[in-house]
This record gives sequence, structure tokens and C-alpha cells, in this order.
Amino acid sequence: MIYVKLIWESIRFAMQALKSNLTRTILSLLGVTVGIFAIIAVFTLVDSLEKNIKSSFSFLGSNVVTVNRFQFVGGPDYPWWKYFRRPYNTYGEYVFLKDKLRNAEAVTFSASANTTVQSGSNSYKGTNLSGVVFTYKDVYDLPLESGRFFTEMEVNASRNVAIIGVKIANTLFPGRDPLGKELKIKGNKFVVIGVFEEEGEGLFEIASKDEAVMIPYGSFTKLYYVGQNGIEPSIAVKGKEDDIGMVALENELIGLLRAKRGLKPTQEDNFSLNKSEFIMNTIGSIFDVISAAGWVIGGFSILVGGFGIANIMFVSVKERTNIIGIQKSLGAKNYFILFQFLFEAVFLSLIGGLAGIIIVYGITFVQLGSLELVLSFKNVILGLGISSAIGIVSGIVPATLAARLDPVEAIRAT
Repeated sequence: MIYVKLIWESIRFAMQALKSNLTRTILSLLGVTVGIFAIIAVFTLVDSLEKNIKSSFSFLGSNVVTVNRFQFVGGPDYPWWKYFRRPYNTYGEYVFLKDKLRNAEAVTFSASANTTVQSGSNSYKGTNLSGVVFTYKDVYDLPLESGRFFTEMEVNASRNVAIIGVKIANTLFPGRDPLGKELKIKGNKFVVIGVFEEEGEGLFEIASKDEAVMIPYGSFTKLYYVGQNGIEPSIAVKGKEDDIGMVALENELIGLLRAKRGLKPTQEDNFSLNKSEFIMNTIGSIFDVISAAGWVIGGFSILVGGFGIANIMFVSVKERTNIIGIQKSLGAKNYFILFQFLFEAVFLSLIGGLAGIIIVYGITFVQLGSLELVLSFKNVILGLGISSAIGIVSGIVPATLAARLDPVEAIRAT
């Protein structure tokens, strides 16, 4: 208990010292406040931006491999001319993979185009029109607000039925239930059988279901030419959750596609297998660089704040030399004196760090377009941890000097 009481007394002395020099305390913690604000603000912005961007690519699905001519990501030596000459996917390849793949949970085939949809005098431009097969729902998550998905008969018979997004429903059928209503695509009538669940606005409007219209693949081919020199279709394969299953799926997929396309062992693949993880990893590496820049920017401010705290602590030791001498002459241990000044430096730094975090939290209420800023618990702990570390580093030398003062010399000091 004696050690607990001594530590508590050290904390009390430190708090009294901070209160007695309030103006100096405020000026000292400003450097730490600015530094912590800079670091945590950058991290909060980076985390929020990264989360928003990644959610914009959620339409790619998880554990899904897509077969395309081009790779999703590349570098300065991206051989686009080689990919451009590759053959398009075909419906026959989709049927072949659907029958042969053993490590896949589902295989699907789709094609898309931008178009304008109409209903009466109302129209919606820039609609993402997709033609899909029945297995599309087994690969991608398609939550519906109302209605239903296509039946297998409707897809096989290429019926003119459609599932539409919320924005399109509100534009074409304002104040009305769109189910059972007709809309026109390139002069052809389609009956609405479902409405996608609203996704809301993201940072990037990439393949948003709010502006999408989905129809059977056969109906899509009546409107657009799909194939070489036309619209490029995509094959998507959903694998198992574990990494081993995904590796087995990719290897099997490569072997089957090479066999289907008649590639010789010496010939390289004329297709690319893309996963959403490729894009996520690229995005993550970009934001790692931005985070490093945040450390550099905030680090200089933290450094200045640390020097400020160290300077104030040296002044405090000088001002309270007589008191230190009296305390030591009355039996105060070195660690008791050490803790007084060390706690004072840590409290000073923590208050500054907490002020910086509060400012960042206030900024999260500011609306930056569709970007939602969120201060994570991880960043709060990081900010407080950095503040504590700065306080310890800045205060350890002055506190050690104070603890080692000779009591007689300290009492005589003026």
C-alpha cells in the first residue's frame, strides 16, 4: 500500500503543478495537440476513404474468380496490346465450365451495356443494363427490396422481364409500385418483376444496383451483339471459402480453359483470371503510402511538441529545486521525485493528444460529399499511445535529473 500511496502522491503533485501554471501548460500541449491531430486525422481519412473505395468494388463478390481478356490491375509495363488481341469468352465455354468444374460452387455468364430506359414520358439515362443467366444469383449477392428473381424458365425462354434499381423505379414510376409495370429498352417492352435493395451513394458510382436493370441473357442478345468485336461477356466462378479451395479452383479453371481453347503446352494463357483481392491489395498498398506520409507530416509536429514539453519540464525542475530538496530531506525516495515530473510530462502530453483526438472526432461530423468519416477505436488508442510515449520520452531526462539532486544543494539553490 505504501507504494500505491506514494504513486498517488506523485500524481497529485503533478496535477497541482499543471494547474498552477495553466497558461504555460496550454502553450506546451499545443504542439502535441497539432501533432496528434495531424496523424489521427490522416489515418481517419485514409481508413474511411479505403473502406468506401473497397465497398464500391463489393459488386465483384468474395471468393469469386472472373475470366476476362484483361487483368484488373497492372503496372507501367502493362501489355494491353497483347490482352487486346485475346479472344472473347463464349457461352459455350460457360456451359463447358459449368459441366466440368468440380471445385466451384457456381458458374455464371453475363454481359452488360449502358443504355436508356423509358416508361411513358419518363426516362433514365446511363442505366447499367446486364444480361444474366439463371446461375447469376448463386455467384453474386442480389438482395431484393420487392419482387423476385428470374425463374429458370424465364431465362431459358429469353422472356422480356426485368429487375430494376431503386433510382430507376423512382424515376420511371414515381409514387407507384413498379412491379408488373412495363418499361422500354431500345423500343422493346419489359415487365418489371423485382426491385433491387437500395445501396445508397458511394464514393464511386461503380456498377451501383440503384441504377441497374437486369434482364435474361437471351433477351440481352436480342438488343446487343455479344461476342468478338461486340460486347465482351464475362464468366464468373464462385469458389469455396478457404484459400486451399480457391487455389484448387484456379488451377482447375486454367487447365479446363486451356483445353477448351486448344492451347498447346508451350503457349501462354490467352485469358486472365481476376479476383477482387487483386484490386483490394492494390488499393491497400496505395493507402499504405498515404499513411506513411501522414506519419511524416504528424511526426514533425509531434517532435516539436516533444521538445516543448521537455523544455517546460527542465524549467519546472529549476523552479521547484528548493521543494525537491525539502522533500528529499524529509525522506522522499528518488522514484517519488522521478514519478512527479514523469507523470507531469505524461499528463501534459496525454491532454494534448486527447484534445487532438477530440478535434478529429468533431471533423467526422462534417459531410464530405458521399464520404463518411469514422474515427475508429484503433486510431483513438493509437493517438493516446503516441501521446503517452512522447510524454515519457520528453520527461524522462528532466525527471531523472530532478530525482538525482542532492537534497542539501537543492535546498540552498536560489
